[in-house]
Amino acid sequence: MNSEVRTTTLDLLRHGHCEGGEIFRGSTDVPLTDQGWQQMYAALEPDFPWQRVICSPLQRCRLFSEQLSSRRNIPLGVFEELREIHFGDWEGVLRVEVQRTHGTQLSTFWRDPVAGAPPNGEPYLEFHERVATCLQQLLAQYAGEHLLVVSHGAVMRVIMCELLDLPYQSISRISVPYACMTRFRIYQREGRQLWAQLCFHRGD
Repeated sequence: MNSEVRTTTLDLLRHGHCEGGEIFRGSTDVPLTDQGWQQMYAALEPDFPWQRVICSPLQRCRLFSEQLSSRRNIPLGVFEELREIHFGDWEGVLRVEVQRTHGTQLSTFWRDPVAGAPPNGEPYLEFHERVATCLQQLLAQYAGEHLLVVSHGAVMRVIMCELLDLPYQSISRISVPYACMTRFRIYQREGRQLWAQLCFHRGD
């Protein structure tokens, strides 16, 4: 007899606009602006289908998630592995300045984040592995639930590449604007992923 197929719905929400301008924010822990808070609440569905909120420990994700969890009285899980990639020497630097001073390396990074890794930054393959491992942990631990995962642009791109079987070099080809919401349905049997279906991917 075949075991039951379980469906886990995974909604990915990127944080909103942050203080500090258009910098390589990475693991720098900066707060949301008022606009960022508004963007994130505007991205939520009015019927609020989620059973659990999962988030990065960085405050631009965590504070919103804590507020949401408290208001809706649903469980919250904070996962260190969902922290954004660390950009090394580019952390906190304006993107236009990095383009001016490291333009060639930056262009390489967008094409291949391994070959063009920022100086003293977190190695991309290690970042990819920690996010991919966390994804499998979430799918195993919360199989059959509807989860809202609040995280970062690169984290969301890694999850999308994993679920769609895309090569890691595809990460920069996926647009993930502020407060972007993406939904996957993952079909599982006996804890094993059978397939994942992208339902929507939207943002401003």
